[in-house]
This record gives sequence, C-alpha cells and structure tokens, in this order.
Amino acid sequence: MDALEIMEAQEEMYLQAVALKKEEAQLLEEEKRLEEEKVKHVRELRRVASEEASRFKSRPKLNDRYVLLNLLGKGGFSEVWRAYDLHETMEVAVKIHQLDPRWSDDKKDNYTRHVSREYEIHRDVRHPRVVSLFDVLEIDANSFATVLEYCRGTDLDSLLKERRRLPEREARAVTLQILAGMRYLSRPAEDGMRQGIIHYDLKPGNILFDEDGGVKITDFGLSKIVEANDPGDSMELTSQGAGTYWYLPPECFMMHGGVRISNKVDVWSIGIIFYQMLFGKRPFGDGQTQDSIINNHTMLNAHQVQFPSDVQVTKGAKDFIGRCLTYDQALRPDIDQLCQNPYLQISLE
Repeated sequence: MDALEIMEAQEEMYLQAVALKKEEAQLLEEEKRLEEEKVKHVRELRRVASEEASRFKSRPKLNDRYVLLNLLGKGGFSEVWRAYDLHETMEVAVKIHQLDPRWSDDKKDNYTRHVSREYEIHRDVRHPRVVSLFDVLEIDANSFATVLEYCRGTDLDSLLKERRRLPEREARAVTLQILAGMRYLSRPAEDGMRQGIIHYDLKPGNILFDEDGGVKITDFGLSKIVEANDPGDSMELTSQGAGTYWYLPPECFMMHGGVRISNKVDVWSIGIIFYQMLFGKRPFGDGQTQDSIINNHTMLNAHQVQFPSDVQVTKGAKDFIGRCLTYDQALRPDIDQLCQNPYLQISLE
C-alpha cells in the first residue's frame, strides 16, 4: 500500500469509530428512556393495585362534599386521593388516615394526637410555597381525613428517579423556592404565639410541584413548633429516632439529653436535597438502610462532604452545600442567614 492508501484506510477506520460512538450514544439514550418508562410503569401498576385494594374505592363521596377520583399514593396508615370539592368546585387532595381496629386505645389516641398536632401546625400556614390545608373531617370510628391543596405536578422524589440529576440552574431554582417557603415557616407568627416552625422532614418526597413547576412544601407530620417562651429560637429535641435519616443533621442522632434544635435542622436538609439534585445521590448514607445508618453512626460521622469528580458544578454551589452541611450546628447558618448566601444572588448562564 502506498502512503495515500494507508491514510485512506486510517480515515475510514476513524469514520467507522465515529459512527460506532454515535450509535453507542444513541443506544445509551434509548436505554435511559426505556428505564424511565419502566419506572413510571411500575409506579403506576403499584398505584392501581393500591387503589383496587382500598376500602374507599367503593365509597366515592366523603361528607357529601368530596368526590374521590383516583388514588395518588399510599404510605403507612394513610392514603392520598385526588378529589373534587363540590362546595368550592375545585380539585383537592384528600389524605385519609386510618386507625387499625386491632390497635389498643392508647395507640389510637397517640396516632390521633399526632395527626391533630400536624393539623394545628398546618392550619394557620398560608404561603405560595407551602401546600394549603382546607378542612378536616371524620369518616368513621377508625378513619378521618384532611383536605389539602392539590398539586397537579409531580414531586421531587419522582422527578429525580426519572432524571437522576438536574442542571445546576434548575436545581438552584428549586432550592430558592424551598428556601422562600422555609423562611416564612421559620419566622414568628403574627399573633406572637410561636417563634417559628421546624419542618424536620424536608426530603424530595415532601417537595411537590404545581402545574407551572412551582414548589410546594408538604407533610408537617414531624414538624416542631418553637414556642414563644423557648430560649434562643431553639427547642429541646425529644424525638430521636423519628424522621428520614439521610436528610437529618448529626445533632438529631445525639442520644445524650439536653440537645437543642432549631431551623438549622432544615438548613442541613436543604443542603442534602440540593446535593442530591446536582449529583444524583445523597452525600451520606446513600445505599444504606435507616437501620444501618443508625448502627454505623453514619450521620454522627458526617464531618466532611465529598463531591464527585464526574459532575461539573460551580464552586459557588459546592460552597453553598458546604455551609448547609456544617457539622457543628453552632457554626451552621440558620434559614435567614442562608437566604443571604452570595450563591443565591449570582447569575447562572
């Protein structure tokens, strides 16, 4: 072969390699799309099975007012239905709480008190970034319901299962909206009866989206009220073991008495959520069960956050996460201080 023929053969091999690489990228993209479809399909199959098994499927109207349309989700001792309010002529979400008839009276009372406290916390909350609570009603001796604002979009947990990661600008936009809602919740009530609310269970599953993509914070089942007479905008932690461990800060796992918490708990959770949106995984305990997080003291050892090298984000994003995930809560910013972080003010192209 002369020099020209050798060069021709080399260039032909190069073009074949380019074509193969392009085909590989297309196949990977198709695999990703099929996996997303599979996730959606499996979720829908589970939802339909739960709806068929629900005892409320044959009871489509509650309180002669709320028409149950379809089951949205099920977890623990509750079901959430999309419903139609005949009085207000609008769609709502109805969360049905069920007591097991086999429970002792004490357990029933404890569960009812827990939900009643959630209702009391949520009742007076009104903000565009927080799901509104409209009504509460008794269904029968062992079940009652709360009626909530209906969000037509998905939730952040489902979104991340489909897309795994979000572009930095989109992730920051979600974080800004979460912060707007949390700034409202963390501030004193107008009547002076409380200093603020600690959500205590911020996680992707509790971040909903409306039809325009706006964020709505939901689920106040574990929330704490910092009472007006609590010193230093904080309160004593009395519920070790509750919550979703991947999103809780180290102080929530300290077993000695006298631990005090503030809205800095929610700051830590916001940092975890932002990290997960950017990198597709949680920084601490990812792949572990809740039991192993406790047994391995994972969060008590969460002194330093590490950033994957295969995902490019700005230094500002990393610094913001680092501030949120400051181990010592005395050095961690509170919600108001976090809202002043320079990263939230800069333009991202």
